[in-house]
Amino acid sequence: MQQFLQLGLIELPWWGYVLVALIMTHMTTISVTIFLHRNQSHHALKLHPIVSHYFRFWLWLTTGTVTKEWVAVHRKHHAKCETDEDPHSPQIHGINKVLFDGIKLYRIEAKNTATLVKYGHGTPDDWIERNLYSQHVDLGIGIMLAIDLFLFGPIGFLVWGIQMLWIPFFAAGVINGVGHYYGYRNFSPNNTSTNIMPWGIIMGGEELHNNHHAYVTSAKFSNKWWEFDIGWTYIRVLEMLGLAIVRKVTPKIHLNPAKTPCDEETLRAIITHRYDVLSSFSKYLNQSTITEIRKLRNRAIPGLQDVRALEAVRHWLQREVGQMTEKEQEALDQALHSSNILSTTYSMRQDLAALWSSSATSKEQLVKQLENWCQRAEGSDISALQEFSRKLRCYKLAVGV
Repeated sequence: MQQFLQLGLIELPWWGYVLVALIMTHMTTISVTIFLHRNQSHHALKLHPIVSHYFRFWLWLTTGTVTKEWVAVHRKHHAKCETDEDPHSPQIHGINKVLFDGIKLYRIEAKNTATLVKYGHGTPDDWIERNLYSQHVDLGIGIMLAIDLFLFGPIGFLVWGIQMLWIPFFAAGVINGVGHYYGYRNFSPNNTSTNIMPWGIIMGGEELHNNHHAYVTSAKFSNKWWEFDIGWTYIRVLEMLGLAIVRKVTPKIHLNPAKTPCDEETLRAIITHRYDVLSSFSKYLNQSTITEIRKLRNRAIPGLQDVRALEAVRHWLQREVGQMTEKEQEALDQALHSSNILSTTYSMRQDLAALWSSSATSKEQLVKQLENWCQRAEGSDISALQEFSRKLRCYKLAVGV
């Protein structure tokens, strides 16, 4: 058996093969997050042609991924997030389907010509892409298998198998599935995106999925001081070597306690940080919402005795109205009808989100609407809403924004 495993060019202890597999899958992960995601899909950074082509070549060997297909499917996910047209939403397809069969969902959408035409623009279209990478995807994977077998002997087949399964499971399954199902949220974009964990290492920073959905064009996914994005670390190294240029990162949130009346700067800062604003709104109003929901349950109001229905009420009070079940809609309507506090909280959140949803309203009108919103909030009987409004007035833009 020992002689059988030593048929390759390189002989390693068992942990050596594990280490090699982890290093190679990590190289693939970094290629996905830096090249396919941050560079090609969102143009958050510019890569030197040598680095860019290295990533393309490595992905051809280890995944057979066609850049245009990956980018198109991902851009459509953002454009149609958690609707029936989302290629891989666990809210639509179910968490188990996305987690364990996400690669199949990806392949189905990658064959959609309309998706490629609409969302695949701006991706590599040179001779080698047209004649090799996109035309012979199985050839690259086959070459990788031959290299693994040549270097490590029969155990190279196991190393290759791990390489082939890594991205389909972690990217197509875990990030697309768990990243919209379970975790914590720093921001409140109009979807269920979550940060799976605060340390983005296994998937190169993609674990910070909620942060990404809040600031799509940022090259850096970490946001809080205790979060870590290893992909950003590699980008900074490439930048120092002159091999990358960062185009955009998440702008810092600045507050000026001396600001009182809302002005155009306040409006621009709030629109820039709209998902942080909505997240703060939810945090400020969370306790008063919970207290009011408990009161409704104690009052034995019909339709509000089901704990799950009440949890749904809390959920939809803190998010944009989306796909609700009939029972959830009835519970929400009943709660809003039965509680002035919940009704006010709900309407104020909707009005706040409308500030950046209107494209036909002038800046002057929006500033007036914002000032009016703050006056209504501060004139309400909800202390948490009053406190939030006072904070909202303090938002300001960073220098140069």
